[in-house]
This record gives sequence, C-alpha cells and structure tokens, in this order.
Amino acid sequence: MSSLKVAVAQIRCEPAGLEANLAAHLDAIGEARGKGAELLLFPELSLTDYLADPDCSALALAPGAEPLARIAGAADGIAVSAGFIERDGQGRFFNSQGLFRDRKLVAVHRKLNLPGYGALREDRVYARGCRLDLAEPAPGWRAATLICADAWNPALPWLAALSGASLLLLPAASALGAVGNGFDNPRGWEINLAHSAMTYGLPILFANHCGARGGAEFWGGSRILDTSGAELVRAGAAPEVIIAELSLADGETARRILPTARDSDPVLVGKLLHDRIGKDRP
Repeated sequence: MSSLKVAVAQIRCEPAGLEANLAAHLDAIGEARGKGAELLLFPELSLTDYLADPDCSALALAPGAEPLARIAGAADGIAVSAGFIERDGQGRFFNSQGLFRDRKLVAVHRKLNLPGYGALREDRVYARGCRLDLAEPAPGWRAATLICADAWNPALPWLAALSGASLLLLPAASALGAVGNGFDNPRGWEINLAHSAMTYGLPILFANHCGARGGAEFWGGSRILDTSGAELVRAGAAPEVIIAELSLADGETARRILPTARDSDPVLVGKLLHDRIGKDRP
C-alpha cells in the first residue's frame, strides 16, 4: 500500500467516563471511515481522559475488556489507535496505547517516559514500559507509537527511526501550563514535531485533547505532518476529525536525501554512553 489516508480524532473526553468516551470513539471511527480513512489516531488515555489522579483500580482494562473489544469490532476496514489505562497480570497499571486492526487488538505500546515535573505526576501512578516495537497499521507501513513525553526523550524518536519506522503515531495530553514556569506547550510541540519529522524523514500523526476540565486547559492543535516537517492539516481548539494522505515513497525519498538514521552510528553512540557512565562512577 504505497499511499495511506490517515486521520486524527481530536475529542473532548469525559473524566473517568468510559461509556461516554467509548461512544465518542465509535462516532469518530464511523466518521473517519466514511471519509475513506484507513488509519485513525486518538489522544493519550482517550478512553478515560487524562486524569491527574486516576482511580486505576476502577478504570484500568485488561486487553480483553469489553470497551477494547468494542473498539476492535469497529476497526473493520480501518486501523484505530486509542489510549487506555492497562492492567497487567501482576496488577500493575500502564499508560498504554492500543492498535486495533481487522477487528483485533494487534499491538500495545506502554509509555516509556513517565513525567514527574510541573503538574504531571505519572511516575507516581503508572509502571514504566520497557519496549519500543513497531506495528503494521496497513500493509507496507511500519508505525512506532510514542506517547506524549516519550517524544521528549531524544533517544526514542531516534530508536524508532533506527528500527525502520515509516510513520510515527504520537498521542498526547498537552494542557496549557502543565509544565509550568512559563513553558509554552503549543510552541514546544510545534518545534518538537517539526524537528522529529524532518530529521528522520517520518510523517507524524499528533493527537491532543481539547477543552477545559479539572483545572487543565487542553489546547487541541492536533495535526498531521509530512516527511519534511510541514503541516498537512491542523485542528483548532474544538473537537474535530482531520484527514490527510501520506505516501511511502515520500518517506523513502526524504530518508535518502537526509539519511540521519542511516549515518547516526549507534555503535559509536553506545561506546560514548559506556564511557560517560564509566566516568560518572565513583
């Protein structure tokens, strides 16, 4: 599949409202499918909303849970990436993003970089993921998922590119003032997204929440970027489904013109890290 019609669902979630949020997911999936989209991305923790202090025991879902099964059932002719609190077999909770395709949950990414700064305290709530795997949302396409703060660890977009990704899925929950001390979240994301797309020749789907609730003001601004870092489409501050078309050939050309991942020499980087760690040891 040389081209891919992709969509981002910027939705206003109900805090802890699994049923209401599930209904919003199913509506957005129907709208995106009706417009010919083959892949749809929802924001971080889209099934529960992004909560500063979630009741994980009540909201967490195992992979076979009914809300996830209903999203899987709707993922017929369209791949869907949605966020949820995951409970594993040991009773741990993860900030997770599932990829649904062909009426099945085919992959789960557990957030790797858990923030513990500003108004963000995920490091006290969730267990940390330990893998960065690629998944296939459509034939020929290999997608890496980075959940919000994952994209602010410079090593993770690089590792995704090294692994052979052709697409980055970036669900987020970015609220004004969440970092604090005057940090400009919308401007920061504009720089971060354009840099990652251009540097690695990877198109990016960025899905953010919108609306004010619980003292947090989510600013929206979901967007789809091409392999040069240019925006193909951007949402405003209200709920919206945005759509664009991507080309595998464009990514291959961009990564040939600027072969950042090819020439980055991970063996050298590993040696430098080893040497740095050795110097820091007492």
